[in-house]
Amino acid sequence: MEVFALIGGSGTGKSYRALMTAHKYDIPLIIDDGLLIQGTSLLSGKSAKREVTRIAAVKRAIFDDNQHAKEVKEQILSSNHKKILILATSVKMAEKISQTLQLPAPQKIIDIKEIASSKAISNALHLRRSRNQHVIPIPTFEIKKDFPGYLIDPLKFLMRNPAAPQGWGERSVMRPAYSSVGSFYIATQALTQLVEHKGEQNRSIHKVLKVTFTPLPEGLNISLTVTLKLIEQPLISLLTKIQREIKDELETLTGFTVFTVNVTAKKIYLPPDNDLSS
Repeated sequence: MEVFALIGGSGTGKSYRALMTAHKYDIPLIIDDGLLIQGTSLLSGKSAKREVTRIAAVKRAIFDDNQHAKEVKEQILSSNHKKILILATSVKMAEKISQTLQLPAPQKIIDIKEIASSKAISNALHLRRSRNQHVIPIPTFEIKKDFPGYLIDPLKFLMRNPAAPQGWGERSVMRPAYSSVGSFYIATQALTQLVEHKGEQNRSIHKVLKVTFTPLPEGLNISLTVTLKLIEQPLISLLTKIQREIKDELETLTGFTVFTVNVTAKKIYLPPDNDLSS
């Protein structure tokens, strides 16, 4: 297997540029902070960002745990791919990860300074130091099961490179478990669009009129006002079903914990050509 290493200090933007680098060199697999990633899918591993101390996070990132290393090694072997990209803070760390996972030593070293401007690196460091925001190069729905409650503004920071092929360039931003630094942000416009779309997929809803969010440190509450069509089931049962659908959709796509969904039915819509006598 051909091993590539992307090297840069913590917070310099390695994860942010991981997918673009992998695409450039036609590399299907990425090792990042204890995770094995293929394209935009999480294959195996446990992220260092879930550890409760920085020391534990470092150990996780270098696969110090035998069972963790074994699972990732087996997944790499079963994938049958010929290239892998390791993200590390130093060449020594990349070599350590390669050795632990029984991979060849990195044949090509890519310094973050080769692919990112000094201004971009400075901006990345500022975000890390001021908000302790970390990027994971996979979409939110792929990492929800591994990061319940730790995602920060996953939709606001979900980015796509217009010049890149479909599926490349999606990222999620989160705050590690061991960090108490940073604020909890919600991209209300993106969340509103999600709620409106999901609500209007329900055949009993004519239109979602208004959506509001109440952000909490651990999640959020949602309130929406809707116009209903003529309904063929008890109103309480229908509104309860809508609540559950909205909650499940948002938690699945964003990683946020949704505590309450309040639904207000404002009126019933009658189509102009509706035949009430039929």
